[in-house]
Amino acid sequence: MTPTSRSPSPPACAHDALATRLRRNRLERRDLLWLLGAGTVAAALPGCAALPAGGAGEAQERQTDTQQAAWQFSQDLGAVQDDAVSDYIAQVGLALMARMPRQDLAYSGRVLNAHHDNAYTFPGGATGVTRGLLVDLQDEAELAALLGHELGHVNARHAGPSPGQTPMARAAATSLNAAAQNAAGSPPLGPGTQIGASALLPGYSREQERLADALGQAGMAAAGYPASGMVQLQQRLVARHRERPGLLETMFVSHPMSEERLERSRERAETLHAATLKAPARRERFMDSIASLRRIAPAIQACRNGELAMSRRAHAEAGEQFALALKTAPRDYAAHLRMAQCLQAQERPREALAVAETARAICPQEAQAHRLAAALHLGLREPGAALDALEQHDRVLPGDPGVLFMKAVALDGMGQGRRAAEHYARCLQVSRQGEAARFSAARLQSMGYTL
Repeated sequence: MTPTSRSPSPPACAHDALATRLRRNRLERRDLLWLLGAGTVAAALPGCAALPAGGAGEAQERQTDTQQAAWQFSQDLGAVQDDAVSDYIAQVGLALMARMPRQDLAYSGRVLNAHHDNAYTFPGGATGVTRGLLVDLQDEAELAALLGHELGHVNARHAGPSPGQTPMARAAATSLNAAAQNAAGSPPLGPGTQIGASALLPGYSREQERLADALGQAGMAAAGYPASGMVQLQQRLVARHRERPGLLETMFVSHPMSEERLERSRERAETLHAATLKAPARRERFMDSIASLRRIAPAIQACRNGELAMSRRAHAEAGEQFALALKTAPRDYAAHLRMAQCLQAQERPREALAVAETARAICPQEAQAHRLAAALHLGLREPGAALDALEQHDRVLPGDPGVLFMKAVALDGMGQGRRAAEHYARCLQVSRQGEAARFSAARLQSMGYTL
């Protein structure tokens, strides 16, 4: 990219008109809607994360965890604020890993703030369980079944995406292209439409699910749990899916459930693992260990309801639910984030920003609130403050192409043309497809650069 000898073109096209409004601090609502999309990263890594096609060695698995896990954990709103709960999940997982065929995994576990039901493990052993799912389990045997199934996939090294279709590449392209999909209409931050993940990783086949069930059930039985815990877990998930399918949609896409799977688990529990059926389910220890989440279970349910209302664009109803959640859990990061998104959707940006800033203060190590605050600052004609929030996002979760684009826009609005041009050029290195890429190319040309 080099400057041309000619003067920059006048702001005749729509892209230049937007850039002019940015520099003059005269953003319109439609401008904000467009820009918000570029800051909305695709929920990229659903279900059990998988290895690159053909499998990989330990080093590649750990690299995959490093590249992918942080992105997905952030999409599920980061780890819960009580470290002891995540430590407990890690402890149960480690006990299962000790009975699994592979002993080379660097297992780690955490409970995530998301309110929908999901659990997944990345190739190197990084595991996440959403709090929405955890609070519905009844004992440690069910938890062991859940973690055992996830670790079963990893131990079996189930195949991943096809060559050239890596999750991070697709997440990057989607992050940039989200802007075009949200050029008009309601803001793209409605959590009900993005509860957890998209289809950027393939789901597992029914045969792979059967094998993960068998490995997980064997592992939990060897660790001293009743193998019937797998049966109880699957019964619970099937019943919950029938009652409220939206909350389990992500999990069932990547983990196809069937009565046949349930019956196989029941048969193994009653025959192969019959000796474990009287083993303790450790309900009391489970309940004590997740007590901090059980205390805010009404807030978690209210957030679920609010997210579903947001997906219907029933913003007033959603706001009532998030307010109820905050009344129950006034220092809950996820409830503050969802309330801020709801207020933004209701075109109350200054109130939304105040709530988003509270979320940032509660959990500065989680990226979502930083990005939301940046988008709101842009809409309030405060590009400098937006850039500060985006820099904080990059320190917490580097490499988000949507944030890169928003930083270019913020710098453009601050009149820092050279730095803005550098960021626009980097956006084009990520992807040359989509509206955000077209905007970047148009701005570079208007600034007098050749591509």
